[in-house]
Amino acid sequence: NVYPKEVEAAIDDHPDVLESAVVGLPHRDLGEVAVAVLVPIPGSKVDPTDLQRWLGSTLARFKLPREFVVLDQLPRNTMGKVQKAELRKTYAGLFT
Repeated sequence: NVYPKEVEAAIDDHPDVLESAVVGLPHRDLGEVAVAVLVPIPGSKVDPTDLQRWLGSTLARFKLPREFVVLDQLPRNTMGKVQKAELRKTYAGLFT
């Protein structure tokens, strides 16, 4: 099992990442895989390949997200909580 909070904490430790959310998305061959949606620090640019390599030094390979989506901001509800269900719905077809 992969715990999203553990992966998010590792991603958030990257110097160019402001915040992130990790969600499981359906994959036709693997069942479900982790996808990281992240917001870079203003003025920074996050290269998914470099981030994947950087995360490989702290996370087990099976915990690494298969894809990275970079946004200007994460969707939040009125209480300020990240809407992971919205992210799952928006990116549900990423692997089809």
